Amino acid sequence: MIEKLTLFRTTRRILFGVGAVEKIGAEAQLLKGKKVLIITDSGVIQAGLLEGVEKSLQAANIPFVLFDGVEPDPRIEVVEKSVEKAKKEGIDLIIGLGGGSSLDIAKVTSIMITNSGKIDGFFGIDLVPNPGIPVILVPTTAGTGSEVTPIAILSDTKEKLKKGIISPTLFPEAAIVDPKLTIGLPPSVTAFTGMDALTHAIESYASINATDLTDLFALRAMDLCSKNLRMAYAHGENLAARSNMMEGSLLAGIAFANAGVGAVHAFAYPLGGEFHLAHGLTNTLMLPYVMRYNILGCPGKFAQMAKAFGERVEGLSDLDSAEAAVRFVERLSDDLRVPRRLRDVKIPESAIPGLAEGAMKVTRLLANNPRKITLEDAIAIYQSAY
Repeated sequence: MIEKLTLFRTTRRILFGVGAVEKIGAEAQLLKGKKVLIITDSGVIQAGLLEGVEKSLQAANIPFVLFDGVEPDPRIEVVEKSVEKAKKEGIDLIIGLGGGSSLDIAKVTSIMITNSGKIDGFFGIDLVPNPGIPVILVPTTAGTGSEVTPIAILSDTKEKLKKGIISPTLFPEAAIVDPKLTIGLPPSVTAFTGMDALTHAIESYASINATDLTDLFALRAMDLCSKNLRMAYAHGENLAARSNMMEGSLLAGIAFANAGVGAVHAFAYPLGGEFHLAHGLTNTLMLPYVMRYNILGCPGKFAQMAKAFGERVEGLSDLDSAEAAVRFVERLSDDLRVPRRLRDVKIPESAIPGLAEGAMKVTRLLANNPRKITLEDAIAIYQSAY
């Protein structure tokens, strides 16, 4: 039963399936695009993933130009360059192609074309006055779910912290989700991005803002990711596993776009901002330790997670079942060879107090967490992860 007033939003059009990328020209026509800016990175181009997009746009007689300057955990300066190119070329439609960084840069570029002021002024919730120009997002990883979220994350190099813009203006007009685009992902990227998707599902399910609707998406996402990530990692050409991971990532994105994520992400942001580690890696580093801390906030939900992961918990108490869910995550990380200790990625123990202070600044996410966290708690959690 839904006992409180809730709002559920997602991307208007979602095309999902093998070969979906071939429809991008038709989607651009529906949006009456006259000239397109494709925002991506050099790795996507080298992998040959741009070709299908180009062919589809050419078949639809829609001219396009390319911005390939996206970097991992992109800085504010990357948006400034993409906006400059978009304005110079007279763009009226943007296509974001790639992982979460490319999709986020596409979303922010869109709103910066139609809103005056500096990017810094839009960090926070509902601070974007005007809708951007139309955007189509095409993920090439099964991870961030950015194609169905009103969120974009950028790195603030001055504060050594990742910051978010949260606004309904960031929802794209269409998402084109084609599992075929993930076939060539290296195992390490498959692991990092897959763990990111699983983290989204776990945190949205445990969020104090979760609803019956978001729980449906989050539980299905946990089921798909937990049962397919190992296979996608072990044999990247396994299209069924890749398709299930893409679906899991998409559903987790829909869940957390509405329920929010919590302390795992809050603790991961300063790790990424200061030490420039991949987002999926920083989430994995913190996931089991934050989960274990959070169990007391909603033991029944963590027990349900264990069931979604396929753990045998019949006859166990909620607390014991919840611990099984944490152990599953630890075992999965080990199987995927993703480090889960701060010392394993050369982070000095002396950095912990500063990291904890940085995490406590991410109040937007800590507000969703099922258990309150103090600075002393934050330090203890980082120490447990060391």
